[in-house]
Amino acid sequence: MPTEGGTSQADEVTVPAPLREDLVRKLEQSLTEEQSASRLPTIAVGLARGGHLVWWGARGSAGIVGEDAATAAAQYRMGSITKTFVAVLVMRLREEGAVDLESPIGAHIPELADLPVSIGQLLSHTSGLPAETPAPWWERAHGISFDRLIATSLRRSDLLWRPGRKFHYSNVGFAVLGELVSRKRSAPFSDVVQNELLGPLAMGRTTARPVAPFARGFAVHPHADLLLEEPEHDAVAMAPAGQLWSTIEDLAIWSGVLAGERPDILSEEALGEMREPIAVVDAPGQPWVSAYGLGLFITNQAGRRRYGHTGGMPGHWAVLLIDDVTKDAVVAFANSTYQGLRPAFFDDLLSLFSSEQPRQGASGHPVGTEPRDAPADLLGTWYWGPVQYAVASRRDGRLELRGAHPGRDCTFHPNGDGTFRGESGYFDGETLAVRRAADGTVSHLDIASFVFTRAPYDPRADIPGGVDEKGWQPW
Repeated sequence: MPTEGGTSQADEVTVPAPLREDLVRKLEQSLTEEQSASRLPTIAVGLARGGHLVWWGARGSAGIVGEDAATAAAQYRMGSITKTFVAVLVMRLREEGAVDLESPIGAHIPELADLPVSIGQLLSHTSGLPAETPAPWWERAHGISFDRLIATSLRRSDLLWRPGRKFHYSNVGFAVLGELVSRKRSAPFSDVVQNELLGPLAMGRTTARPVAPFARGFAVHPHADLLLEEPEHDAVAMAPAGQLWSTIEDLAIWSGVLAGERPDILSEEALGEMREPIAVVDAPGQPWVSAYGLGLFITNQAGRRRYGHTGGMPGHWAVLLIDDVTKDAVVAFANSTYQGLRPAFFDDLLSLFSSEQPRQGASGHPVGTEPRDAPADLLGTWYWGPVQYAVASRRDGRLELRGAHPGRDCTFHPNGDGTFRGESGYFDGETLAVRRAADGTVSHLDIASFVFTRAPYDPRADIPGGVDEKGWQPW
């Protein structure tokens, strides 16, 4: 377990305090119940804050090579969490100006010149490419070359529908992105991952193939206490879709990257774009609670947004989930084929962690609650026409616009020049400008040409179209 007083090598972030003993007992009990209820040969779970592992627990010993039982240092196959590494590498290329997300993939891989698919569509699973390669099942077979992948899965005729039409998860698409990274760096994909990500992050236990101690993968018989060992191969061209092996300790470090703790790896602006919902995951008969951004899943449960990725390969199941507000993370592995690791279990762990031991800032306040000077003349009641709204100041310096009937609700980030930029809802990306009278008092707020005044249709403000000179009349 970490101790107080350490720092992150990137930005001098204090190592979080170890968890309280009563909270640890609750987590341990929950972990024991989950392993039993989900019939998992082994399970390893960790909670991370700021890229630091603050608690971990493991249960079971079946299939652990090089150790007597599961630990935080035992490798498991992370499966599609590999896609988050691919996405970060592509976004790094974009930040360097080496690629544009709107450009067609054929502009960078000439053999795909006939494929009308953009890099951004590949990242968001909206390319229209098929989910998998033709038989045999690539996850349980020896890998194929990229040339073979082109011949069998990347022709224009292989498109299932118009690119950009809808979300359709495509392992094939991320194989293409891995090839893009390789060509832009003039190095094998695995070398690029090592040189740009794993090395600088000191993730020494994340590898392309298993290195002891590691967990052998099993299928668990659905009706009996029986195990069947699953095969493991080099996926070759399909490796970027799910090749990497890692540990709880290393994946905790990676969660810090995706939580914005390592701007030396990727900027907060790029990460913010990655976790913006682009395509809804539309399951017939089910509510819309999940979407996909750029290499990341985003879930929304009763307004609580979390993001990350799951990973499933024959014999292994993995989860990386980050709370969008607190940036606390849960990471987990199990050596079971596509079973266990229920979403509700991880939601409960994150909620328990964040509520019972919230992240503390230097002032002792929970992070994001340190008081800031509020722009007092902007706060209080405002009217958009006759509709009442309220502007409040958050402790992080942002403004909140809230109405009695939601529709234009939004948060605004200060730009540093007296204006604010919308961050959500209808006014996302729009500018809030403060208009002042000759005496310096606030006349009105201008948000994307909408005028908010202190009184309904205040004639002292510059109301588009003017205000009827008769004013308000009895009903």
